[in-house]
Amino acid sequence: MSQPKHSGTDPELRQAEPTGFDLRRLARRLRLRLYHVFFLVRRPMTLGVRMLAFDRDGRVFLVRHTYVSGWHLPGGGVEPGETVLQAVEKELFEEGNLTLVEAPRLAGIYLNRGASRRDHVVLYHCALVAQERAKQADREIAEAGFFDVDALPEGTTPATRKRLAELNGSEASPYW
Repeated sequence: MSQPKHSGTDPELRQAEPTGFDLRRLARRLRLRLYHVFFLVRRPMTLGVRMLAFDRDGRVFLVRHTYVSGWHLPGGGVEPGETVLQAVEKELFEEGNLTLVEAPRLAGIYLNRGASRRDHVVLYHCALVAQERAKQADREIAEAGFFDVDALPEGTTPATRKRLAELNGSEASPYW
């Protein structure tokens, strides 16, 4: 006896077709690209700060943004009229409720070719920061926390790993 033929409209018999297309990921990438285009028009050269921020236990602070994948060092853009050190303090507080206990030390200046040919990142080593209270998720930060350098979370970006290695004596790159 032969099996009955199905039209493919029976929901129990249909299988989800893998699309290979992630609309949310595309939207995040598009939003990030538009952000950079906006700043390219507004400011031909972009300048940002990132921080290697450590607590008393020697753990590094990392953030996972809502608009780009991976775990990153905290940081952000330097606004017009703002000094780089003011941006460091602002971004530490905004992204992690962190305050400086010791003065930050300049660790490097990089060209971020992944963003544009005009994006520069100033990296500071913040050997000791304090956190008044844990950072709660918001529109920009999905997660944040301190991590042992030898046990970074899955998805930690290559640039973050490179900066930590450079801090520990690896050869420094001029590129983010």
